[in-house]
Amino acid sequence: MSDSPIISRKNDHININLNEDVSSKRSTGLSAFHFLHNALPEIDLSAIDTTQSIFGKEVRLPILISSMTGGTTKAVEINQRLAIIAEKFGLAMGVGSQRAAIDNPNLAESFKIRKYSPSILLFANIGAVQLNYGYGLAECKQAVEMIDADALILHLNPLQEAIQENGNTNFSFLLSKIEEICKLLNKPVIIKEVGWGISADLAEKLVNVGVAGIDVSGAGGTSWSQVERYRLKDEINIRVAESFRDWGIPTSEALLQLVEKKINTLIISSGGLQTGMDLAKSIAIGANLAGMASVFLKKAVASIDDLSDEVKIIEKIIRISMFGTGSLNISQFQNSKILKTEKLT
Repeated sequence: MSDSPIISRKNDHININLNEDVSSKRSTGLSAFHFLHNALPEIDLSAIDTTQSIFGKEVRLPILISSMTGGTTKAVEINQRLAIIAEKFGLAMGVGSQRAAIDNPNLAESFKIRKYSPSILLFANIGAVQLNYGYGLAECKQAVEMIDADALILHLNPLQEAIQENGNTNFSFLLSKIEEICKLLNKPVIIKEVGWGISADLAEKLVNVGVAGIDVSGAGGTSWSQVERYRLKDEINIRVAESFRDWGIPTSEALLQLVEKKINTLIISSGGLQTGMDLAKSIAIGANLAGMASVFLKKAVASIDDLSDEVKIIEKIIRISMFGTGSLNISQFQNSKILKTEKLT
């Protein structure tokens, strides 16, 4: 595949995430939440139903394989393994940014995972800021059609672009351009941060212009300012990047803001989720889907069996958490008063 700057950057991102400590200094805040145990759940564990219908697709588990990669040779096998497991367990999945393949169609193959996952809820993905750099409806349609996606993610990453060498930093007037895409695309549009969170106030503005889903992608997991720090050569820029390692709205706080403000949209919790219990807590707080990237990436690189085992563990944790709270289905599990909070010390 091409050695373009975009491809080199994507390869760097994979290698840095696998080999360097790029975690945020912030906590997701999910450790402050605890389930209220129901000693008499009055349900049969085997009868618990974790399925949901989202954008017309059946999702058998409330798990999203969050957008990660594509456009490189290394990404081909990773995305293939992720897609096979998504199909096996009925998960939702997003691909990494498709900008490289839109600019160079020869790179599209690494994103074309539908043949491995014909029935899953699948999200296309491009950077929202590209709408200020020549992209428009045609490119959004191209991203969706490239992978036969059910929806389009427009991701927001202003801090990453500001730190990245030669980043795209013109975020002016994007809300109106997002609105235009929502009106004309004929597919649902999801707005996703990349790890610094989305506030309820912003979520409300986005839903008001037609956005069909919000992925809060809060602080507490991978810090993309820290990822970019490992790509920088200049000491001044490195020190600037390191100053933002603890930036952002923690995932639990961003999620709670949307739930408490009753933002009427698909809500996805991601950003620093590491375990099945993190996912279970996210759903119980009010998310429709809970997403992980780094954990799934590392398991996918190791082997497809390791990846499959990880999903089995997460599924059991979610089901037993539902059982232990007397929740027969996802709607009973989410938005119910089954959590108490404690202040983090």
